[in-house]
Amino acid sequence: MTVSEARRATAADAAELARLRGVLLTSMNGGEELPANGWREAVEKTLRRRLDEPDPTMAAFVVDSTGEPGRLAACAVGTIDLRLGGPGNHSGEMGYVFSVATDPGQRRRGYSRACVTALLDWYRERGIKVVDLRASAEAEPLYLSLGFARTSDPAMRLKL
Repeated sequence: MTVSEARRATAADAAELARLRGVLLTSMNGGEELPANGWREAVEKTLRRRLDEPDPTMAAFVVDSTGEPGRLAACAVGTIDLRLGGPGNHSGEMGYVFSVATDPGQRRRGYSRACVTALLDWYRERGIKVVDLRASAEAEPLYLSLGFARTSDPAMRLKL
């Protein structure tokens, strides 16, 4: 396994981050092609706006693909959300990790680990004490090795 250092993404990485999000979503969709309905352009627009904010509440960390300038091998994106505090988290600030993706040909090299580790360091620097994520069965060993644990909270969703 090759261990690589992740770097903080900028707005200039938005298109590649959106491409890697497509890789992730396609794999979650059983490998079926995603609809071309403007979602990728919307993702790029959000990333361009949020990644270069002066005091960002969204960050992405990436590993560049070797031998392919301008192409990313892996990424991890996260946000800081503000909720009401409680006994285990007085400030109510929470991190949320999502869009962790690695190009299929670049896997098993430690790239996702490097990206998530850099994102967790960013949370620590910002004073975030609680970080959540949703893990696929394939990715769960990585997150467990980084200290994440399953919670008893069931996830639910309502589409309006």
